[in-house]
Amino acid sequence: MFHLDRTFYSEGAAVDLGRVGVWHPMIGQAPAEEGRRAAARIEALGYGSIWVNEGWASKEPFASAAVLLAATERVVFGTGIASLWARDAMAMAGAGVTLADAFPGRFLLGIGVSHSPLVNTRGHDYAKPLTAMRTYLDAMDQAEQILPKADCPRLLAALRPKMLELSRDKADGAHSYFVPPEHTARAREILGRDRLLIPEQAVVLESDPARARAIARTHMSVYLTLPNYLNNLRTLGFTDDDFADGGSDRLTDAIVAWGSVDTVAQRVRDHLDAGADHVVIQPLSPDAPDLADAVAQLTDLAPAVGLRPGPGGA
Repeated sequence: MFHLDRTFYSEGAAVDLGRVGVWHPMIGQAPAEEGRRAAARIEALGYGSIWVNEGWASKEPFASAAVLLAATERVVFGTGIASLWARDAMAMAGAGVTLADAFPGRFLLGIGVSHSPLVNTRGHDYAKPLTAMRTYLDAMDQAEQILPKADCPRLLAALRPKMLELSRDKADGAHSYFVPPEHTARAREILGRDRLLIPEQAVVLESDPARARAIARTHMSVYLTLPNYLNNLRTLGFTDDDFADGGSDRLTDAIVAWGSVDTVAQRVRDHLDAGADHVVIQPLSPDAPDLADAVAQLTDLAPAVGLRPGPGGA
């Protein structure tokens, strides 16, 4: 049974998320009109959130979020994530305040330290990411003292204990990525009950094991080159053998939920049962991220994850 009445409060601001949202790289990166149509359809299906990312050579996430917020009516948008290396603390705080003021209760500011290859390409030093995040949040706190007031909950991209502790102590919670439900349970223990926990879950509606795992491994290939994810997975019992040759079946099945709509919906339940407040689904496609295919999978999944269509969603 899915419970949809998840409202999060931060400094008096209500953010009505429900239990299930959507993370997909093309929502913010596709041509604007395509993104607007997809966002409106996702909202109509009843999903509670949509997340836009920031990668190398990507569209600017706050501008993308603004375009999509203006094209929808109720759904909450989040940055998943905005890199602290891409803008100074004043600019980050100002961007969050701008969207929170324009769209009250509809924006979550997700901030992260990104990954060393991307950060080094920008010309920054990734040597001490935890210290960088702590210093950055202190600077954001100072900036918010002089910026116009608007309630903008902030989440940190967090995997391992020290960043999760910082998410608890200096933010409103954590947004985790590339994690199984076992990580969600561990994160909840660290965060406590009064912080928001939003894991991402990659999915593919494909019941043939070979095809499903091939799609999953295409998705996983980049992430299995990034130390942040590998080090986190090691703490969950995975080894270098699991990371070799595109990922073992055990790892692939832990990271990507595949099969029927009911099987995929059960993985979402597993995260919720482990302590997630809200789970964001990332539908995978055979060759590359495909927004039309993602929306088709989300349409099929919506009833299984307990969503009720809104206006125009039938």
